[in-house]
Amino acid sequence: MARLKILYVTSECFPFAKAGGLGDVAGALPLALAARGHDVRVVMPRYAVTKKHAAAPLAGSLGVPFGPMTVWTRVLRTTLGEDRGAPVPVYFLEHDRLYDRKGIYDDDNGAYGDNLERYALLSRGGIELCRYLGFEPDVIHVHDWPTCLVPVYLDTVEASTPIARAATVLTIHNMAYQGWFARSELPRSGLPWGSGALTSLEMHGQLNLLKAGIIHSTIVSTVSPRYAAEIQHEAGGEGLDGLLRARGGDVVGVLNGIDEVTWNPSLDRHIAAPFSADDLGGKAECKAALQRELGLPIEPHVPLFGMVSRLVEQKGVDVVEKVLPALLERGVQVAIVGSGDKGIEGRFLALSHASQRFRAWIGMNEGLAHRVEAGSDFFLMPSRYEPCGLNQMYSQAYGTLPIVRAVGGLDDTVDNGRTGFKFDDLTPEALLGTIDWGLSVYARSPDQLRAMQQRAMRKSMGWSMIARQYEALYRLAVRQRRARF
Repeated sequence: MARLKILYVTSECFPFAKAGGLGDVAGALPLALAARGHDVRVVMPRYAVTKKHAAAPLAGSLGVPFGPMTVWTRVLRTTLGEDRGAPVPVYFLEHDRLYDRKGIYDDDNGAYGDNLERYALLSRGGIELCRYLGFEPDVIHVHDWPTCLVPVYLDTVEASTPIARAATVLTIHNMAYQGWFARSELPRSGLPWGSGALTSLEMHGQLNLLKAGIIHSTIVSTVSPRYAAEIQHEAGGEGLDGLLRARGGDVVGVLNGIDEVTWNPSLDRHIAAPFSADDLGGKAECKAALQRELGLPIEPHVPLFGMVSRLVEQKGVDVVEKVLPALLERGVQVAIVGSGDKGIEGRFLALSHASQRFRAWIGMNEGLAHRVEAGSDFFLMPSRYEPCGLNQMYSQAYGTLPIVRAVGGLDDTVDNGRTGFKFDDLTPEALLGTIDWGLSVYARSPDQLRAMQQRAMRKSMGWSMIARQYEALYRLAVRQRRARF
């Protein structure tokens, strides 16, 4: 098949900048596609956090048209996956006034007030970068609201230019984040009032970037088949379910994968000892090392529950908090890593000081996240909704059995009673009952527990198969887009 030219326009890309699962996807899927022979490029902002990564400046400056103005940026180039055999070029758009800040989308005071301008520059700058490089993409893959203006520009101010032939695929990682801005901020996007874009952007008297992206993208994908179905119903659509239903067959769910090199217990440099499905011995060493690191009693036969998560309502952390007293009364240990709601953070820290069986690490720590996955026996993930989720897949790869609510990608990726445990109702009773099911297997059926661990670890969850699905999706999008010209 013909080689595709693919541009990724993204607000996050691991290891350069990451706030959530989007960063993992943007750091892994391009590599899997490049390994299949495609010409893949990534463009993202030059945030402050990216400046610890060396990058070479390209000659000259990139002028990005914004209505009657031109905004000038510097372009720097580095590579993603230099050690993977098919590295991917990554281009940073440098504009310190907009990007050189502590956070990606926000800081301690909340979301940045000029986020529309920040991500409009990324979106229009990604298009302009193609001209600068002489790169004519077949497909531009955009992610969530920060890059939804790409398909809008292609259908409006770029409609008469050659790059408008490029198909666009919008991946929705989380419907809850839609990019709402005041209607009066339209000029910050560089779109003139009379461009025709306002009709697709406007919603309830405001601008909604995700809405416009759904309207203008050639194909809309989500990160799991079940989530693709859920967002087309009122309960999961966050006000855009009708629009998504109207797109019909253009809304497709493709599961995320995981990086089976980075998240591989036989290769992981973050953990105390390697192990595999064929030799689980090192997992016990990892458990003891995690207990020692967190100041928990080193008790090899006591079940250890791990959780690595944003501490927010979506993740069901409030329900975990409600069951903690009963859970700790069962004599188990619990280790939680994450940040989010300040009240929950404070209460978890207080419990860490009061209990010998509970520890909370507030903040995100990549190495510790690996060690929690490797050293825990069970992993808690009782989300209210979960577009895909990655930690339940990491857990299975490490033989740590996930306990999840059967929603979105959690339902798609965990085999109940075979590679983990699932429940339906988000209540303390349902969560605790499922935990007790896991504890019963742990205490009474060690052979069954080991079989579940090995079955989970042998699952194929890497990006190679997912890349083939996206390749087919891109080709469909190209056919649909070019039929318009």
